[in-house]
Amino acid sequence: MRTIFGYFKPYKKQSVMGPLFKLLEATFELIVPFIVALIVDRGIGAEVNGAYPNADKPFIFAMFGVLVLLGVVGFLCSITAQYFAAKTATGISAHIRKDLFKKVQSLSYADLDKLGTSTVLTRMTGDIDKLQSGINLGLRLLLRSPFIVFGAMITALFIDPKSFGVFAVVIVALAVVVYGVMFLCMPLYKKAQSGLDQVTKSTRENLTGVRVLRAFCMEQKEEHSFAEKNETLTKRRKFVGRIAEITNPLTYVIVNLGIIVLLWTGAIRVDGGNLSQGSVIALYNLMSQILIELIKLANLIVTITKAAACGSRIESVLKTDPSIKDGTLPAQKRDDLPYVLYQGVSVRYQGGGENAIHGVDLSVEKGQTIGIIGGTGSGKTTLVNALPRFYEITEGELYVDGVSVKDYPLEQLRSFIGVVPQKAVLFKGTVKSNLAFGDKTADDKWLTACLEAAQAKEFVLEKGGLETPVEQGGKNFSGGQKQRLTIARALVKKPQILILDDSSSALDYATDRALRSAIKNLPFKPTVFVVSQRTSSVRNADKIVVLEDGAVVGVGTHETLLKECSVYREIYESQYGERGHV
Repeated sequence: MRTIFGYFKPYKKQSVMGPLFKLLEATFELIVPFIVALIVDRGIGAEVNGAYPNADKPFIFAMFGVLVLLGVVGFLCSITAQYFAAKTATGISAHIRKDLFKKVQSLSYADLDKLGTSTVLTRMTGDIDKLQSGINLGLRLLLRSPFIVFGAMITALFIDPKSFGVFAVVIVALAVVVYGVMFLCMPLYKKAQSGLDQVTKSTRENLTGVRVLRAFCMEQKEEHSFAEKNETLTKRRKFVGRIAEITNPLTYVIVNLGIIVLLWTGAIRVDGGNLSQGSVIALYNLMSQILIELIKLANLIVTITKAAACGSRIESVLKTDPSIKDGTLPAQKRDDLPYVLYQGVSVRYQGGGENAIHGVDLSVEKGQTIGIIGGTGSGKTTLVNALPRFYEITEGELYVDGVSVKDYPLEQLRSFIGVVPQKAVLFKGTVKSNLAFGDKTADDKWLTACLEAAQAKEFVLEKGGLETPVEQGGKNFSGGQKQRLTIARALVKKPQILILDDSSSALDYATDRALRSAIKNLPFKPTVFVVSQRTSSVRNADKIVVLEDGAVVGVGTHETLLKECSVYREIYESQYGERGHV
């Protein structure tokens, strides 16, 4: 939790002022039993034949005014403490949420694969909310409740030293109960929260894949799967809840037993003239205050235990070191190398038994178009994902413009690479706001030119132009339209290297051909990597790389590979026949 505690530094003043005002309020509450004892003993006096001849009404009214004053001042202190506690809790949670989001953005694909999307979502939402509640309540009650408990015990010592033993036994017994429950609940809450990750994951998958589930009539299966995960979470929470819920009943039993003993012994001593009635009432009020505060403390312990468990989970993400580190550019780049050079490059995914690609050697000159083709799972996407370091290479060297990709600062490396991923992703907003991801300063003329190159201008104009709304995930566009918009977004930044990762799979052949022609005639002449299952998409490339089981089995032009590479020829003939043409 050290990382979480570090967020309190900007809120040192508020973190001190909140508990301080709560302690002031508690001090005023501890004075109340003294005032009540004075009213009974001095203001009312002893009973004589059913009357109170020695009653001092002015004193009673004066003490009543003091009680009202204590109540008003205590209320103001409570409001002030709440303000400081809320400001601290919301401020800290906001900073943590910001840093957590920043940390997630810095993690590599491999790190995110390891953490899991549902885990990150739970940390960002439920865990931070529980931590915020724990901080808020902790600042207000964590010192106040123990202060009143021990303050009441010390006050009782001054009122009647012989009653001190009852208070001491009650407080020790309560401390054992509270800390015992906290010790048992802490690991159980962590386990329960991990079950919440599974429920979140299942919910997210069902929402994003609802069309697929309905198409295959898998609703009942997924409902059953979700019910199992939800039942597991419910059982875990019920189990820890049963342990936590014994705190209040035990607290009531222990304190009420203490009150019974206190009243019994007090009555005997009052009857013997060794203790005043006001003192007994004061002791009873003090014990009642202990009861109320320990009930608050018991509930607070449960909340803080949850918050601590959530804080540990958040901290585990914040302390995750990105597996891909920023580089520092060398003094000189190597001018003897081609623009892009793979030298024995291998990539292995975390948990993968074998390399996804291995021993890849490939040289690419600036401005060339490179086609990458192969069967499913042959390593095509892995090959191009190594360029912007989405995944780190495990063996070999990869150079871009004479510099190893490991030596580039990540932001600089990715600034001149435009990537169009396999799955077209658009964000809620407008067409213009989505295109602006490539370059925030781009004017409408250039955005329109990029739409035209991506074969998206026509349908965008039909829908309303650059200000056309985009729903979450681009659900108001077809698959082919989304692909063309993501291509236009990549073109806006004028990348030196353009990666098209099977980004035209939803396009018809005519549109695909027009797109390839437009990209070839771009004014900024990028080096283009085209990943595709279609030979028609790569046949005009300057160089075609054929992959099989993660290894390069052929490099050359379309005509050369048809003659010399059996894998390429098999892919081509499976699409167009032995005499097929495109």
